[in-house]
Parts: sequence; C-alpha cells; structure tokens
Amino acid sequence: MSTNPFMTMNNIEKSFNGVPVLKGVTLQVDHGEIHALLGENGAGKSTLMNILGGVHQPDNGSIHINGKVVKMTNPRISQEHGISFIHQELNVVPDLRVYENMFLGSELRNTIGFLKVEEMCNKTSEILAKLGVDINPKEYVRNLDTSYKQLIEISKALLRKSTLIIMDEPTSSLAEHEVDRLFELMNSLKKSGVSIIYISHKLKEIKEICDCYTVLRDGEVVGTGSIKNESLDTITKLMVGKSISEERFVQKHEFGPVLLEVNNLTSQGFFKNINFTVKKGEVLGFTGLAGDGRTELFESLFGYRNKYNGEIKINDKIVKIDHPSKAVKAGVGLVPKDRKENAIIKDLSVIHNMSLSSMGHFEKSGFIQEKAEKQKFNYYKEKLNIKVHNPRITIDKLSGGNQQKVIIAKWLEVNTDIIIFDNPTQGIDVGAKQEIYQHIVSLTEQGKAVIILSSEASEVLKICHNINVMYQGEITARFRAEEATEDKIMSYATGSKREADKIG
Repeated sequence: MSTNPFMTMNNIEKSFNGVPVLKGVTLQVDHGEIHALLGENGAGKSTLMNILGGVHQPDNGSIHINGKVVKMTNPRISQEHGISFIHQELNVVPDLRVYENMFLGSELRNTIGFLKVEEMCNKTSEILAKLGVDINPKEYVRNLDTSYKQLIEISKALLRKSTLIIMDEPTSSLAEHEVDRLFELMNSLKKSGVSIIYISHKLKEIKEICDCYTVLRDGEVVGTGSIKNESLDTITKLMVGKSISEERFVQKHEFGPVLLEVNNLTSQGFFKNINFTVKKGEVLGFTGLAGDGRTELFESLFGYRNKYNGEIKINDKIVKIDHPSKAVKAGVGLVPKDRKENAIIKDLSVIHNMSLSSMGHFEKSGFIQEKAEKQKFNYYKEKLNIKVHNPRITIDKLSGGNQQKVIIAKWLEVNTDIIIFDNPTQGIDVGAKQEIYQHIVSLTEQGKAVIILSSEASEVLKICHNINVMYQGEITARFRAEEATEDKIMSYATGSKREADKIG
C-alpha cells in the first residue's frame, strides 16, 4: 500500500437500529488504481460505499482525500470531490431521453436560460462513442435494452470527469464484447490517473482488471493486498470463510413426464422457431449473449408479452398464456432478472414482498394471518440465509443479493410446478450462489421442472442437466451438460460455430 494514497477511509464504524454493519473498516485507494472491494451480500460493501458517496454518515472514523480530512455530508459534496457512484440498481429515468439522463441536474444553458439541447446531444454521443455505443441521444431510455442503460450510467461518471469512480457490479447486464470494451476504458482511465473501486462477484473479472483488493466479511476487513499475489481460491475463502466446491451441483436422476412443451414459438424481432421440452425433475438451461432473445422468449411464456405464434403445452394440454395470472394458474412461475423494475415493490416491507403473490396462503375470513406469514418468512429466511434483522423494513434497505433471495422465496411459496429463473444469481456473492444452487437441486427432487436463463456459461454447466444455446433469437445448439464446455457454448453463443458450419 502507498504511503501517499489518493483516498483513505479510516476506521469506519456504522450501525443501523443498534445492529453493527461496519466495525472499524479501513480502505485505501491509490491514484490510478483499480481496487476490488469484495465480500458476500450483507458484508457491508454497499454501506461503506454509501458513506463515501455521502448517502450515509459514519458513526465513527474519517475520510481523507489527498491527505486532507473531508466530511461527505451529502452526495453533492462527494461529487464535488470527484467521486461518482455507478449503482448496481440502475438510476436512469426511463421517461427521459438519453441526453436528459446524462445531464440531469447539470443541464447546459445559454445566457438567457434556454437549454443547449444540441450541445448536450453532441457531448452525449461523444462520451458514448468512447464505450463503442451508437445510441440516438434523443431516444427515450425506456426503449433501450438493460445493457445500454448500464452504459449510460457509466457514461454519466465519465461526463463528470470524476477522479474516483465506484462501480457496483457494472458488468451484470453487459454482453461479453461490452465487458471487453468497458475494461479497455477502465485501463485508459487508470493511465490518466483516475482511481476505480470495483465491486463484483465475478472473480475472474477481478483477477483480469483489478490491481489490489480488500475483502469484507460481517462488516470487518479480513484481507487486503495485491491481486496478482493471490489465487481466486484464497480470495473466495476469505469472502465466505471456507473453500467453495467447483463441482457440478445437479444430480443424475430419472426424469418424470414432460411438464412443458413448446412448439415453433415465434415473436417477430425477438425469437423464432423455438422448440423444447422440460420434464419433471429436470433443470434445463438457456444461455447466450445479451440480446439473444431468451428473456423475451420466457416473458412471452409467462404472459408479459402476448404477441407470439406457436404452441405451448403444459401437462400435455395446449394453453394460451396472455397474462402472468394465467401463467401462475397454469403452474408457471418466473423470477425475473430485473429486480428493481419487475420483481420488487420497494416501498413494501420485506415480508410483504415475499407473500405478495401467495396472499391466499395467509388469508382467513378476509384478514391476513400475520403469525402464519411471519412463520413462513422465517422458514425461508433460514432456508435461503436471508440477512435481515427486521422483516418489517422496506425491501430497498436490503442488499441486492438479499432482495434476490426474497424474490426467490416469493416464488417458492407460490409453489408452481414449473419455475423459470432469469439470471438467478446476478449480483449475488459466491457463497449465496451455492445456497441458491442447492435449493434449485432440492426443487427438482420435489418433482419441479426448473428452467435457468443465464449469461454465464459456467453457471448452466454447474446447475443444469441439459443446455440450449441461443443466438439472435434462435436455438443454435443443444447439449447434455456433461458433454458441454464453456468454449463449445461460446462458439455457438457468438454465432461463430454456426457460421463455420455454413462455410464448411
């Protein structure tokens, strides 16, 4: 560590409702350094960064920028000191245009107060071009894919010419080529003296892009040092307190009858000629790159989208699903990938977010049986290791990973025969992933059919019996998991294998 660091958080302590969240944490970041901040969900990473970003105030401890003590009393003070925070939960405004999001709160105006729209558009295009993105600055953000929304968040930090950028899971919604481009940009920023705090659960990315690391566990620093001097296994062990198995989770067993059959499903512009079956007790995986159509395919199956042609059979009966309520009635549940927009109601309590889709389980004579509801929540809290001291607080107070566990608990309580998980471990730490994988395996042992949509080839290899690879809205390959490799999957996910086949 440097004797003259750019930023130091020294002996930071913070408690909420009497519960200690940070216990004497020290974090040091040098000029032009990419520093990984690691730890399980609930370890205190977000709280520490919210203190640096001026959202929370520490109970004890101090922050130093270039050796001088600063008090981050609010987010604007933090920004004035050159700190930008790219949150995991996107903070774009869907009903504003791209350039309006970029300049929100710092709009360019002429001498008489009129907005300089064209200048803002030009600057927006210029910044986005650095990320290799060509988006119309006047496009409404609601019309963009999630990956583009993520890139707008990153671009806003570049626009402010920040000297320290906090990136919380910045690649969670990005395709592989977009990740490569982001890493190129990060290295360029590093060379220009910009420091980056990088929060990610993807340890291969950490190894590739970061210089140093600090690991938090239960609100305390348990390790810090140079990335090149540590193995991923050592860092994982620091995060969870034990070694994590790399073995496949899914067990070989006899499948039951077909629960879901899809024939020639097509939705123009999204996917075409989709055919597959899922059997009782099977975990079926769908993987590919961003924009491959898998999310739209399963949103159609769940009734979010109702413009499609083809046939869906559940328990050998043809069904027409044009609304999520019909999907649930037919025995289909969906854990969506976008927590903030599609899965949680942030102003509701944790416990009510869990019970929302199964309120009938806790209702008697028109009244909610709070005791039964709490007993069921405590069951899932223990089963999924949900870290929350009071289930009556609003769900937005939880870390992203713990929010995800509540969403999974919600659909487990609904108890459908077919459960679709869209990127179930996105933004979740390595230890919590293992817990979720174990629970998915237990679902198949109960006779459920499980479908996993994941951008990570390693994930579908670990948890699925069979794997479908999608490219540009089509299934381009099918594998038994034991016969697949990451390289094989990627060759079809990028389209190179299909192209090679055509050439041959």
